[in-house]
Amino acid sequence: MQKSIYLALGTNLGDRALNLQAARDALPPTVKLVAASPVYETPPWGVSDQPAFLNQVVHVETELSPLELLHYLKELENRLGREPSIRYGPRQIDLDILFYGHEVISYENLTIPHARLHERAFVLVPLADLAPEFRHPRLGASVIEMLAKMDTTGVEKISS
Repeated sequence: MQKSIYLALGTNLGDRALNLQAARDALPPTVKLVAASPVYETPPWGVSDQPAFLNQVVHVETELSPLELLHYLKELENRLGREPSIRYGPRQIDLDILFYGHEVISYENLTIPHARLHERAFVLVPLADLAPEFRHPRLGASVIEMLAKMDTTGVEKISS
């Protein structure tokens, strides 16, 4: 059965726009791209001494289980050139599961909804373009309600 899922894509090394495009292009056929938000340039989060990021959220569908999807995305990151780095450090590509339907999942290596998405303007701004009324299954707030509490300074739309 197909699941409706939201993924965050981010990159701040190399040709950032090409990195996002390569990630979107590499998802099918296992993961079907339904819609993509505009691309935003955003300041780094966590480690400030690094290049600005390009961020995007995509709506996808797949029959993969949450753990299968996580492994699929990690393999995709590796194929696209991601190398081990410091936590929140620079990266060629980063693919994170934000929501897996309305499920709440907690494994040792996977938490869905993403544990910090409600704290990150670089996720909420593009997510609001795709799913403003989607309700966080743990917090009960919609994406647009969570975004209203955020400082979005430095989050700039660069493409539609």
